[in-house]
Amino acid sequence: MSKYFLMFFTILLASSCVSKKNFEALQLEREQLQKDYNNTALEFDAYRKKCEEDKLALQKQESENSERIKYLQERIDERENTIGERDQRYKDLQAELDYLKQTNTNLLDRLSDLSIVSKEGAASIKKSLETVNRQSSYINEMTKSIQRKDSTNLVLIMNLKRSLADINDQDVNIEVKKGVVYVSLSDKLLFNSGSANVKPSAEVVLGKIASVVNDHREMDILIEGHTDDDPIATSCIQDNWDLSVKRATSVARVLQRKYNVDPSRMTAGGRSEYIPKMDNESEYGKSINRRTEIIILPKLDQFFELMTVPE
Repeated sequence: MSKYFLMFFTILLASSCVSKKNFEALQLEREQLQKDYNNTALEFDAYRKKCEEDKLALQKQESENSERIKYLQERIDERENTIGERDQRYKDLQAELDYLKQTNTNLLDRLSDLSIVSKEGAASIKKSLETVNRQSSYINEMTKSIQRKDSTNLVLIMNLKRSLADINDQDVNIEVKKGVVYVSLSDKLLFNSGSANVKPSAEVVLGKIASVVNDHREMDILIEGHTDDDPIATSCIQDNWDLSVKRATSVARVLQRKYNVDPSRMTAGGRSEYIPKMDNESEYGKSINRRTEIIILPKLDQFFELMTVPE
């Protein structure tokens, strides 16, 4: 009997030990699962936060893209209007030339039909014919000058875009308006906020522009500073008029002193906030309005000579 009791006690003790080990193993597994759950919850919160940030960034990018598309569409409309005006001018000049040629022919026909012409009448007709011929010659020269100017502008644009190909498109804009070439440089490319000192990194860009304009010494250069409508007043700058002028003259100095652009070809001035490209209601619009424009145009004496109508 004692022998059976001893065997039963041994089996019971062994069973108890096994159950305790299983319990401890399950307890450790439960703790590990809890840690995994906590880590997963943290990762999920971080991922959800990142998704929300990405969503806000995409919404902001979408808004900026919309503003950019609006701005580019306005530039396209302006360019189409300019092309239309130029084509209409060509048509008007050609029509006037045809009319004068026809008038000239009619006068010659009438002269050949006259059997008797007084001395005074002949002199008057001759003078009229000379006037018509001078006007016809002027129109031809005007047409050729416009064509030469358009060809020069095309070469300028191609050379400028080639030289500035590595610059961000949002910082440099090159276009033809009213028959002259405009190079618009953003303020963040050229200057620090509220400053009129050209950044050292921007001098490289100005050097590329100088290389092109130095190859076209028959052209003059007008440098215009533009600002947004945010007021400014410091110990060195009185207002936006002052800032726009100082920025224009800073660019002129770099072109003259570092890249040998003839100062007699340059004019520097400020337009303050009064010639905006976009409204100032958004930060994007303000960033477009803060710019310095380098305008490459024919010399004034050549322009006035071209516009002089022969008597």
